[in-house]
Amino acid sequence: MPAPERIPSRSLTDTDALTLLTEGTLTVLGQVGGASNAVLHCTVAYDGEERTCAYKPVAGEQPLWDFPDGTLAQREVAAYEISRATGWDLVPPTVLREGPYGPGMCQLWIEGPESEADVPELLALVEGEEPGEGWKAVGFADVGEGRTALLVHADDPRLRRLAVLDAVINNGDRKGGHLLPAPGGRLYGIDHGVTFNADDKLRTLLWGWAGEPLTAEALAVLERLTAALAPGTALATRMAELVTPAEAEALRGRVAALVKDGVHPRPSGQWPPIPWPPV
Repeated sequence: MPAPERIPSRSLTDTDALTLLTEGTLTVLGQVGGASNAVLHCTVAYDGEERTCAYKPVAGEQPLWDFPDGTLAQREVAAYEISRATGWDLVPPTVLREGPYGPGMCQLWIEGPESEADVPELLALVEGEEPGEGWKAVGFADVGEGRTALLVHADDPRLRRLAVLDAVINNGDRKGGHLLPAPGGRLYGIDHGVTFNADDKLRTLLWGWAGEPLTAEALAVLERLTAALAPGTALATRMAELVTPAEAEALRGRVAALVKDGVHPRPSGQWPPIPWPPV
């Protein structure tokens, strides 16, 4: 499918974006190719505003044996709610709503920087056994013909925040293609359908900080998140609508463990740590 046209528009507050996504009229423009579940490229219009968005109907989801409860759409919204609670706003505004093909997830479409020169290099394959300055090593990758190269990611604070968020939501699929640079230096993560499992499912390309101390910023965010997820709070009530009780309890446990240990998690050894394909 060709890249969507940019729709010139003023910037939206988060609240305005949520209202637009929830109340606006969805018009399907086409289907995004290469996705394992149905992803529809749409416009959404409300009260004189129009934006592009992604609509993922529940009817287009493929069943997953290890995520038998709930829907991918609910998990996408749950990831947004947690991201919003951190204050980092790493996930685009996302809602559950009815659409042309039934209930599903609707998420604001993120346009990339206008110039290719403004697209940051976040992942790379390099020769040698050590990452260069400004990079963190993930592991060795087979590049064919019996050769390997070192997979690295940028030592970037935006990625580091995303690595913390992924540890909190137990993201089972953080691929390179799920990292979206945006104008103004923003970075977003998308595709959070396989998250919040009660078992350790963390699979990511952002292992470069594994075992390293969390930043003071991250610890402060996690402590606030602990309070925000306490039983009876608005966020806890919202999460109970989106994930199972066991998953909500595991979420609180992961946050508590991160605060107690004070370090980025390491691969558990019980699950492949790198998603496939990595992009």
